[in-house]
Amino acid sequence: MSEAPRLKADFHMHTWHSKDCGTPPRDLARRAVKVGLTCIAVTDHNTIRGGLDVRELAPPELMVIVAEEVKTPSGEITGFFLEEEVPAGLSPEETCRRIKDQGGLVSIPHPYDRVRRSVLDSDVLETILPFIDIVEVFNSRTTLLRDSQRALEFAERHDFLQGAGSDAHCTGELGHVFIDMAAFSDVAGFKASLRQATIDGRRSSPLYHAVTTVTKWRKRYFPHGMDR
Repeated sequence: MSEAPRLKADFHMHTWHSKDCGTPPRDLARRAVKVGLTCIAVTDHNTIRGGLDVRELAPPELMVIVAEEVKTPSGEITGFFLEEEVPAGLSPEETCRRIKDQGGLVSIPHPYDRVRRSVLDSDVLETILPFIDIVEVFNSRTTLLRDSQRALEFAERHDFLQGAGSDAHCTGELGHVFIDMAAFSDVAGFKASLRQATIDGRRSSPLYHAVTTVTKWRKRYFPHGMDR
């Protein structure tokens, strides 16, 4: 009997539709395939345009989940399996409701990361517990291992699904995370598969943060210098 097909996944990455990333969707798709990924979630900041673009451009062997990393007044929340954009600036509760109303899943990106300014406040996490499906327990851009450990402990304490991502803003970061999981065909299958998945990840060099900062300033002050 042949084994069920497996996927190598990365559930956090960006394209040039994010203000701090310059990666064209086509380049993202090509690089993902080159490093061996077969399932990705494109999580651009406050837009699903990158996910839609990559999904359209991706070869058949690359499954693309359209996602969005949404900024709320209290920090960021990620929605998976989206077809409609969730506006930035809504309350955490309303952001979660907008994700759930379209059949999506709520994920908490890089919780407890003390270096970032976009982390969801700890007290807010407690208020949206009923909405949460996934906790990102490993993010390659999280500098301190203790912060990743706290995320894992939070997920285990509440029995949430455990996700991971490279948080790639440059194509060179793809391949820093591989989630090994069974193939799936719908959201329910995704949840069942992720429950049994294993995560293999490594931290990215802090130099990638510097590249992101430069990209953000270039796009802000020289918006026409980056060919779309």
